[in-house]
Amino acid sequence: MGICDGRIVIVTGAGRGIGREHALAFAAEGARVVVNDLGTTGDGQGRDEGPADEVVAAIRAAGGEAIAHFGDIADWEGARSLVATALNTFGGLDVLVNNAGFVRDRMLFTSGEDEWDAVIRVHLKGHFAPTRFAAAYWREQSKAGKEVNAAIINTSSTSGLLGNPGQANYGAAKSGIATFSQIVAMELKRYGVRSNAIAPAARTRMTESTPGLSDVVKKPEDAAKFDVWNPANVSPMVAYLATADCPFSGEAFLVQGDTVQRFQPWTLSEKITNNEERWTVAQLQAAAPTGLARA
Repeated sequence: MGICDGRIVIVTGAGRGIGREHALAFAAEGARVVVNDLGTTGDGQGRDEGPADEVVAAIRAAGGEAIAHFGDIADWEGARSLVATALNTFGGLDVLVNNAGFVRDRMLFTSGEDEWDAVIRVHLKGHFAPTRFAAAYWREQSKAGKEVNAAIINTSSTSGLLGNPGQANYGAAKSGIATFSQIVAMELKRYGVRSNAIAPAARTRMTESTPGLSDVVKKPEDAAKFDVWNPANVSPMVAYLATADCPFSGEAFLVQGDTVQRFQPWTLSEKITNNEERWTVAQLQAAAPTGLARA
């Protein structure tokens, strides 16, 4: 008996990297898994059914249950068919892990419109579309009087929550995902659905191609040393967030190596007021530099 025994789980982008480890971890914990992957290159080019098929084969070889889905999760019909695959194959859906994505890094002044649109689409719409169809299913189940205990785990990034030069498109999408995840938690609470986000730090095709990270994320030369960047380190937290008794919702967590840390959402800080009168520019020029400075 695993901690996710009997749970029906969708993992997008599950053919490689972190998503692959998520799918394998869920299966090892007793879940039935829909392994979604379009099979693109690291920058979103081409298609290949091989990675998803290989993960499904590995799960089945270990005695688990899984099915592959090769649709584009940022496409409306692709997202609809993804949720339908879980319902038609396994008879329901308990967990949605939104993980799929790619990068096209550029400094802002050299970035093209197509690079912006493609990255925003796969990450932001690629989280929204599957969530929309999963949410509709859970809402219908709840309104029909059935008990729903479901979970959504979204994939943000430190590039979005802390910022990273050269990733304006990716960071904007990942920041949006964190806020999206919070709002989903607010909207779906009444229907028995929790929503959380993770910002994983691990060795993947993305991080290996990110400026300044390629050398950092390498495997340690000493095989006995703990590999902080191993993507498998991230998956236990994702599986935990998917468990039926997990208390968290509306949160975002950094997950790296042996560390899990909760992000503090945007909060109001220093303020200045003007005695119930509209500010003038001159007054702000005098008051703001010290009054609104970080403590």
